[in-house]
Amino acid sequence: MAAPMELRCWGGDWGLPSLHPESLIVMVYARFSGAPLTVNTIDSSWRTAKGDVPVLISEDTVISQPAKILNFLRKQKYNADYELSAKQGADTLAYIALLEEKLCPALLHTFWVEAENYCSVTKPWFASRIAFPLSLYLPGKMSREALNRILLTKGGPPLYSLTEVEAQIYRDAKECLNLLSKRLGTSQFFFGDTPTTLDAFVFGFLAPIYKVCFPRVQLQEHLKQLPNLCRFCDDILTCYFRLTVAGHSPAGQDTADANLQKLTQLVNKESNLIEKMDDNLRKSPQHPPRKLTTLKLAAGGEEITPLNRLSP
Repeated sequence: MAAPMELRCWGGDWGLPSLHPESLIVMVYARFSGAPLTVNTIDSSWRTAKGDVPVLISEDTVISQPAKILNFLRKQKYNADYELSAKQGADTLAYIALLEEKLCPALLHTFWVEAENYCSVTKPWFASRIAFPLSLYLPGKMSREALNRILLTKGGPPLYSLTEVEAQIYRDAKECLNLLSKRLGTSQFFFGDTPTTLDAFVFGFLAPIYKVCFPRVQLQEHLKQLPNLCRFCDDILTCYFRLTVAGHSPAGQDTADANLQKLTQLVNKESNLIEKMDDNLRKSPQHPPRKLTTLKLAAGGEEITPLNRLSP
C-alpha cells in the first residue's frame, strides 16, 4: 500500500484551487496523474509559514520544489507523460523553458511589483493567510525578492531603467501567450486529448493571470483575446476541480470525484495494457492519467525538467 502523501500549499480564490502558480502546477499534475494527495492550504492558523511552498510530505520524505515533487510522483508511478514520444518530451522541456523566460517575469510583476495590484490585491490576500506577526513582513519580502529576480534576469544592458524593463517583460509575455495559443490550436491539450506535464505548467502560469481580479490587467486583457487559452483553463477547472464560482466544491462532490477517478484509472489501465501487449512497449504506470473524453462520457460523473521558483 502506497504511503499517504500530503501537499501543503497556498489556497485559492476567484474560482481557483490556488492563487500560487507553483502550487497550481503540483495540484493539477496530481489530478492529471491520479495521485491521491491530501491538500492542506496555508491559513492564519499556521505558525511557521515562510512562503516556501508547495511542500510534499510522505512519511519521512519532505520535498519542497515543484520539479522535485513531480519527479517523486513519477517514481511512485503517478506519471502523466508515459505516452509521450521522445520528441514530445523534448518539446515539453523547451516550452517550460519558454514559460520561465518569457512569461514568469510578467507574472511576478503583475502580482508583486505593480504597485496598485500589490497594494489592493496581492498583499492583503497573502497577509490574511499568514499568522501575525509574519503577515506584516512576509508579503513585503516576497515583493522585494520578485523585483530582484526580475532585475537579475532582465535588468542588464540595454534595459537600464525599471520602466524599460517593465515594457520589455510585457512584450515578451504577450509574445509567449501568442506562441502558446498557436501551438494549442483547437486541441483540448498540448499533446492531444490527454493532459501532460506541459499542460500542468501552462495552466499554473495562465490560470492566475486569467482569473484574479486585478485593477491593472494589461496581461489579462491580452490573454482574454486568445479564446483557446481561456477555454483551456476553463476546461481544466471544470473537469478536474469542479469548482463553483465561489471556488468551493459542491456538497458531496469529493466522494463522487474520488470514485470516478478510481474507476477511470482502472478502465484506462486495462485499455492501455491490452493496446500495448503486442507491441512489447514499456510497462504502463499503475495510475495512468485520466482522459477528458472519458470524463465527459461518464454517466452522472462529477469531478474534480527543471523549474525555477515562480514566486519568491
